[in-house]
Amino acid sequence: MNLVSISGILLAIIAIVGGNYLAGGGFGELLNLPALLIVVGGTFAAVFVQSSQAELSRAIRLSGRVFGNNELNYHDGINRIVNWCVIARRKGLLALEDEVGEQHDSFIRKGLQMLVDGRTPDVIRSTLETELISRENRDLQAAKVLESMGGYAPTMGIIGAVLGLIHVMSNLADPENLGAGIATAFVATIYGVAIANLLFLPMANKIRAMVLQRFYFQEMMLEGLLSIAEGQNPRVIQLRLQGYLEQEG
Repeated sequence: MNLVSISGILLAIIAIVGGNYLAGGGFGELLNLPALLIVVGGTFAAVFVQSSQAELSRAIRLSGRVFGNNELNYHDGINRIVNWCVIARRKGLLALEDEVGEQHDSFIRKGLQMLVDGRTPDVIRSTLETELISRENRDLQAAKVLESMGGYAPTMGIIGAVLGLIHVMSNLADPENLGAGIATAFVATIYGVAIANLLFLPMANKIRAMVLQRFYFQEMMLEGLLSIAEGQNPRVIQLRLQGYLEQEG
């Protein structure tokens, strides 16, 4: 669980509710179901029209990872590469077959299997680089889905505000209904701007950071696998991959 991301959401809620309270407002003033329905429902409806099912599914999956522990251990990755290199030099590439099933990352598992199968470095590089770039592009497209939601939400808030004002204008003769219409008008705007800037846009940026971090990590693992295929010394490989440590965290 990513406590930093969760803490950010909680801090945003506390800031808005607390600021409203200090200004003399009550918590109930910020609760308006019609306004929430207009903003959230309209935002999701817009992004459903814009995006494909595959993009939506990937966006939902990556959104869940924003609040999970996604840190990649570059030191552990380098140690695994060096260990595999030592095994390959002592026992041959076939000895790495036992390591394949222990890899949770499908990209690394595929690369290690190609190494065991005796594929040439050029074949390993061309195959895995294509997969690496393709996956990065798909995941970045999923981040754009959330970014689009961050653009639609304020617009939906404006629509909610206009609808609220229409309700107010149509009930000028009935003062008892004016309050509900005015509340919907202003709260819908708050919902739209807040959800966009405190949820959707930060999540999109976090997904981009996660995708880039994973790209650098997998690129490092690819370089390590290629070095093993080329028969390089474990110490040389370790020194070569240490340049990626700057990307960690």
